Amino acid sequence: MTDNLERCSFCGAVPRENEQLIEGLNANICEICVEVYFHILESMRSEEMNDPFSDFINSDLTPKSILAELNQEVIGQDHVKKILSVALYNHYKRITSKSKVTLEKSNILLIGPSGVGKTLLAKTMAKILNVPFAICDATAYTQAGYVGEDVENILLRLLQNADYDLELAQKGIVFIDEIDKLARKGENISITRDVSGEGVQHALLKIIEGSVVNVPPQGGRKHPHQEFIPFDTSDVLFICSGAFEGITNIKPKNDIGFKQGDENEKDEITSEQIKKYGIIPELVGRLPIIAKLNKLTENDLYRILKEPKSSIIKQYIELFALDKVNLVFENGALTEIAKLAYQMKNGARSLRTILEQIMLDIMFEIPDNPDITDCIITKDTVLMKGAPELKMYRKDSA
Repeated sequence: MTDNLERCSFCGAVPRENEQLIEGLNANICEICVEVYFHILESMRSEEMNDPFSDFINSDLTPKSILAELNQEVIGQDHVKKILSVALYNHYKRITSKSKVTLEKSNILLIGPSGVGKTLLAKTMAKILNVPFAICDATAYTQAGYVGEDVENILLRLLQNADYDLELAQKGIVFIDEIDKLARKGENISITRDVSGEGVQHALLKIIEGSVVNVPPQGGRKHPHQEFIPFDTSDVLFICSGAFEGITNIKPKNDIGFKQGDENEKDEITSEQIKKYGIIPELVGRLPIIAKLNKLTENDLYRILKEPKSSIIKQYIELFALDKVNLVFENGALTEIAKLAYQMKNGARSLRTILEQIMLDIMFEIPDNPDITDCIITKDTVLMKGAPELKMYRKDSA
């Protein structure tokens, strides 16, 4: 061999004793270079496998497919689900795009009474895209310098739910509930500190608009010497939520956004109404997508009992199946449960409250009765007429 073939064609080194030089067509490579390039390839493959968005653009995900997923979990609210499907698709299309044009993100404000599915919608959206998700209550936070949680802890919770994977957390979803409780009292700007209201709204602006925020890894100001984690919120989708009771009584100054004579449009909420309610204009401007959820009807509650993928009835059936008991709810029982829940006026949350009351004695007794194979819940069982009336089929009666 000539001298240049006794050297590595990549690093130019002459192999030492006991080191192999792998010969190829007009080129050689030493053991050290082989090991280095092996680790480089492994690292590249690992990054591609760990990137939850690596196949997003080439996937079949569309607004319609997102809507189909939402329909499996959330009953009713068809118009809101359509809005969220488009918003979610556009948001993650934006953060995976390599376009040179800056695409602004659109955070979301959900308005509706308790128990209509606001939290469930946000959870389902996070599950569809397999991203970290954090739920926060706006009333727990205060301005910096006051007793209470710092708003930066919202991002800490998201980071914790991502197992401290910063890159993944920066593409997550944050759900901030009870945002309406931060409304300032009246339209006039307060000259005094509103620690749990207007001040918190200003504190939220920085993290919601998209900027680098220093997050305390140990949570809050109790550890002043900790090293902060720089958290970029530019790609975090914020979904704010609140009941905004009485907001429909606030009349806008003009008819912009309304169509005369269109009953559906009269239920829409405008930015002007939200500002008058007490949310500062800067925060309203960072929540451009406003979706109003309607109260659930008795029929909606009936469907919620049966149709969702993980409906509460299916959960009870699974619990009884673990005790080898076949649980059946008669149609009349489900109708009566929906009727009672509608009268409680607390949305879908009323369903679990009613079922827990109905099923308590039954779930207490059945595990100690191994002969029971079937349990049928009737309308009379729901109405609690004396002891629960159950039709049970025992093995010894077969």
